[in-house]
Amino acid sequence: MSSTQQPAEQSPRRAGAGARRGEPRPPAPGGVLWTISGDVRALLMLPAAFTLQVAHPAIGAGVDEHSVFRTDPWGRGERSLRSVQLWVYGGEQAAEEGRRVRRLHKEIRGIDTRGRRYHSLDPACYAWVHATGFPIYLYAGRYLLRRFTPAQERQLYREWLQVGRILGLHDRDMPQSIEEYWPYYRRMLAEEIEPTKVARELVATDVPLPRPTGGSLPVRLLLRLTWPALRAAFLHVRAFVTVGYMPPDARAAIGLEWSAAQERRLRRFSTAVRLLVPLLPERLRYLPIARQARARWRAGAL
Repeated sequence: MSSTQQPAEQSPRRAGAGARRGEPRPPAPGGVLWTISGDVRALLMLPAAFTLQVAHPAIGAGVDEHSVFRTDPWGRGERSLRSVQLWVYGGEQAAEEGRRVRRLHKEIRGIDTRGRRYHSLDPACYAWVHATGFPIYLYAGRYLLRRFTPAQERQLYREWLQVGRILGLHDRDMPQSIEEYWPYYRRMLAEEIEPTKVARELVATDVPLPRPTGGSLPVRLLLRLTWPALRAAFLHVRAFVTVGYMPPDARAAIGLEWSAAQERRLRRFSTAVRLLVPLLPERLRYLPIARQARARWRAGAL
């Protein structure tokens, strides 16, 4: 259940400047998460993580009933992406963004697909939302970035726990080591994950999708004329990367099919992306908040 409102527009300030005493801090600059989270290739990983989140009965019900992902998918995606970036690169704003996310979800409650009452901040639900990103980064990273060493995997998980604290998760809510994480992950796949209504929509290629409304007048006119073709292409690409970059055991739990031919296409596509992105200038390779944070880090301002 990602954030659905836009934070105030301001550049993240220097980490620690004016931060509340004792509040959680983002991962240190130069770490594994710092390196990969702001890379544009992370955009290809996020659909798989979101789909795995909403395959949980309670989270799927909450998104189905309370999210604007159907009526304002572009705005919602932009706001959620900005929020995620602030957790890693936001300095003192990270903790405030975490508090804002919790405030947004405070009143989200209902009955899930199995007839159970849920509240979006129940640790069993809230922790799964955060926990899904870790296996997606590991699996998709093998295609788009590199295979992480065991030491890097452990560091990434430690940094993932740091971000969880920013979101208000207590240590008791999340497995505290990789050795504890994988049994938890497998149990969730076996006992909780299912092909919820929202999960099925996110891999469908025949669902409604409103066209983007921003941009200049010529851009809006062009989108109006070409949207039927662009919509079809976008939905097919979204479904392809969502299923392709999801770990096979998660695919199986949701009931998603994946063929050998699709796997070959994914490997060709991923190789092209993996080789091309490092050649791009920094302004194209990194997302805006990450790019700004990297510039401050090089200047010694972090």
